[in-house]
Formats: sequence, C-alpha cells, structure tokens
Amino acid sequence: MSTNQTGGCDHVHTHLKAGPIDNHTCHCSVCKGVTGQDTTHVVFFRHADVEVDNPSLLKRQPFNANNPDGPLELCTCGTCGAPIMLDDKQHRIRVIVPNLMGYDPASMPATYHAFYDPTTGVPKPSDGRPVYEALRPDFVWPQPS
Repeated sequence: MSTNQTGGCDHVHTHLKAGPIDNHTCHCSVCKGVTGQDTTHVVFFRHADVEVDNPSLLKRQPFNANNPDGPLELCTCGTCGAPIMLDDKQHRIRVIVPNLMGYDPASMPATYHAFYDPTTGVPKPSDGRPVYEALRPDFVWPQPS
C-alpha cells in the first residue's frame, strides 16, 4: 500500500502516513446498519497514522446507535455529509471503509472475514480467506497515541 493515499471529500481530506494494522470484511450488524451493505470492507490504522485536514469541519456521531457511549464515532463532513472515517475516542485506531471514504479498495485488500455469525443463516464465506466470529485471533489493540 502506498502511504501517500488521500481520501475524504472536497472539504475534508484524510492522509495515510503508514499502512494498516488490520483489514477485513466485516459481517457485523452495526456495519450493515451504518453502511447499508451486506458486508463491509474495513481497514484499521493506528490513530496517529491517519491525518485529517480541516478537522473542525467533522460532524461526529456514535458509530453504534445501540452503544452511543462506545469508543467509535462516525465522522462525516459537516458541509456535504460524506463519510470521512471512524475515530476512536480512546485514540487507538482510526478506521477507513475504502469504498465509502474515497480510497481504492484494491490498494488495501481485506485479508479475512470478521464477525461472521452462522446463526444468521448467511452462508459461510468460501473465498479462501479465514473466517472468524470476531477480529482475527492475533489482533492486538494498539496503545492510545
């Protein structure tokens, strides 16, 4: 992945200073509800590795409506409403959904499936990537920046 990638909208841009620490296809109900997609390509970066210009233009709202005090906030452009990133109030990670936040998904491909729940009746993914009921077992949350 090139570290000079830029995403965002015409008003607020994000700049990647380093590569991702995790990238997966998410099957959770929260992502489905927020994005409207059956699955969501999600990429985690260390908090300090995603820079934001014009942060004063960000509108923040809870990412998980059922857990409004949770650590993740959906940041959208206060001018045009475009999704910019998910920001962690604990300053551990910032999250990009490439196809919705101005990035090329092919430049940071998902390496596994996360939060797959067999009780939903959805067939288990069979694309050869590992499938987990949570984040990959070796994922370690970074320390706050």
